[in-house]
Amino acid sequence: MPLLMSHTPHPHLHIDPPNWFAGMKNPKLQLMVCGRNIGLTQTVTTSYRGVTVEGTVRLDSPNYLFVYLDISGAEAGTMTLHFDNLSVDFMLLGRKKEGWQHEGFTNADVLYMLMPDRFAQGKHHKTCIEGLRKYREDRSMPSLRHGGDLEGIRQHLKYFNQLGVTALWLTPVLENNSADDRNDNSTYHGYATTDFYRVDPRLGSNKEYCQLVADAHSHGLKIVMDMIFNHVGEDHPWLSDLPSADWLNGGTEHLQTSYKLTPVVDPYAAEIDKRETTEGWFVASMPDLNQHNRHLMRYLIQTTFWWIETADIDGIRMDTYPYAFADGMAQWARELNDEYPNFNVVGETWVTEPAYTAVWQQDSPFCSQKENAAVQLPNSHLKSVMDFSFFDKINRAKGEETDEWFDGYNRVYNSLVYDFLYSNPDNVMAFLDNHDTDRFLGDNGNASILKQALALLLTVRRTPQIYYGTEILMGGTKASSDGNVRRDFPGGFPGDAVNCFTAKGRTHEQQRMFRWLSRLLHWRQGSAAVACGRQTQFIPQNGIYVLARQTEQETVITIINGTSHRATMHTERYAEVIGSCTTWLDVPTGRTYSLASDLRLSARQCLVLTNHSNKPTIMPINKELQPLVLNSHQQRINI
Repeated sequence: MPLLMSHTPHPHLHIDPPNWFAGMKNPKLQLMVCGRNIGLTQTVTTSYRGVTVEGTVRLDSPNYLFVYLDISGAEAGTMTLHFDNLSVDFMLLGRKKEGWQHEGFTNADVLYMLMPDRFAQGKHHKTCIEGLRKYREDRSMPSLRHGGDLEGIRQHLKYFNQLGVTALWLTPVLENNSADDRNDNSTYHGYATTDFYRVDPRLGSNKEYCQLVADAHSHGLKIVMDMIFNHVGEDHPWLSDLPSADWLNGGTEHLQTSYKLTPVVDPYAAEIDKRETTEGWFVASMPDLNQHNRHLMRYLIQTTFWWIETADIDGIRMDTYPYAFADGMAQWARELNDEYPNFNVVGETWVTEPAYTAVWQQDSPFCSQKENAAVQLPNSHLKSVMDFSFFDKINRAKGEETDEWFDGYNRVYNSLVYDFLYSNPDNVMAFLDNHDTDRFLGDNGNASILKQALALLLTVRRTPQIYYGTEILMGGTKASSDGNVRRDFPGGFPGDAVNCFTAKGRTHEQQRMFRWLSRLLHWRQGSAAVACGRQTQFIPQNGIYVLARQTEQETVITIINGTSHRATMHTERYAEVIGSCTTWLDVPTGRTYSLASDLRLSARQCLVLTNHSNKPTIMPINKELQPLVLNSHQQRINI
């Protein structure tokens, strides 16, 4: 693994990207060269074999020069670029693997979303790093940095194996070099990028990030990188010297976004509404990037390729997807798919109607830029989208009694009936909560209702995402602060009174939830029915919602009593999925149930029943963290 540079070694120039790769399918390369009056350069040449300087572009600022190269015939090595009388070395590295060999996350994975600053702190953490704008770490303040880092995450990789998740989505790790404000707010969250090629030093280094990815892979875990192309932080170097007047939407004039995403697809939308959505700034401290500037868009596209090649990440989550210009983002996704056909990207599409989400998934039949198209959008080429409808409906259902029509789990049923709108429902990411929402448990949540939601999340035809701490019943709402739903993981930091990374450190209720979820997650890794089986759902009856996944060899039936009283499931009604099998194993508890006659369910009970006896394939880990293996002959499993 090569050492990574954030800056060129020449003292007067900065070049992005800091290096590139020979053998890419797309042989074109843009270099953004920054330096005092570098834009006044008359000639740029190189004698490196296989490299051609196709041209240079000068924009409004004299301190930027864009150099466009064709490297189709080049091999790995160091080429020298000559800028009039100035020479700079630039490295072309060999690729570790071909583009098609980069495999992304799939619906067979379960993503565990965490915020690095709030998860765990490594043994070598530095509380003050020189060269960064003024900041402080104070765990008592919800909006200041708390000191979690990449090393802390790396030290707990076996914990994720014990839990049974298969992929980690880290909120952004790139540099956020902004000072804390006078109200004790900071950019601990990572969504105010100030350097697209540098990991924030408070979290670690580029080298440490690459090591985390490599170590995660050795533990059978994928890493998903969070990126933001809609905006940057106000302290990004571009803001003190814009390459061009149109680098930002509105230049330096702040137009506030309405946060309403519907105008992008609304056939009747007013121009001002569309402009506020796509050109408005997310907040005043996060200037809005103009994806219609082709030089900026090329820069952003190349940052994606660079991190895939450099760190070997397994996926990308793209923040605030519909806020950016759709054609620019479609170009990014199309080029990404061309270079990495088996990679995966999920876009944040925060509207709670399935029709809205579906038009953002690639190959949507409703999108076209033809005059009579249903939605005036290009093919997004975006493989995965986030299912805010599922999130909305299941969070409404948790506080309701499931009736015969609309309330409770009828909401989920009625949302899933619109899966015909998606080009691929398997590539839709479902979740109960995340860093931008109240936690599913709120302030006084019910563990039984959480189990119901998790049982459905992990068996429905979706790619599931779990928010960190759910497994130990972490709750909280945003009423007082976003920090209240982003609290530190207990045991992740020096001096913590309890350590929930261990069974000994958990309360009885936390341990019960951890065991229940861990059983379900480990079993899911070996379930073909959940990964690729056909789905059947039944209209809720008697307050009971039933969803099944089936292959020829395996049937999985998720049964949810969506009421606060006992209910009877009349099994004859579900004969088409029950078939001739009478004895079924409930995965999370290890108990067996008979479906030969009616089934009595206690209040808010849920079951995940399987007729399949094959053991899931699970990574071997140390004795203390030995995973659970279930089979149909076990009546009860104790840990």
